Amino acid sequence: MSENETIVIYGTTWCGGSRRCRLLLDRHGIAYKWIDIDKDESAGKLVESLNGGHRSVPTLVWPDGSKLTEPSESDLANKLGLKL
Repeated sequence: MSENETIVIYGTTWCGGSRRCRLLLDRHGIAYKWIDIDKDESAGKLVESLNGGHRSVPTLVWPDGSKLTEPSESDLANKLGLKL
């Protein structure tokens, strides 16, 4: 899977939701790119632009441009076509 076909997770290391999303993807062997918005100022600004000015994490962006912000585990699983 190329980088252009990879889900991007914008999050922070201290956010439980960010950790849960990464664990679910890891458990199912789904590739993603992780970007810590506390370390990447431009990524933080992108997250704000996607979420009405809020630094809402995790924000996941799919290759088709769709996004999920602060998804529950079941919302993320549904988007991925997984059964929990």
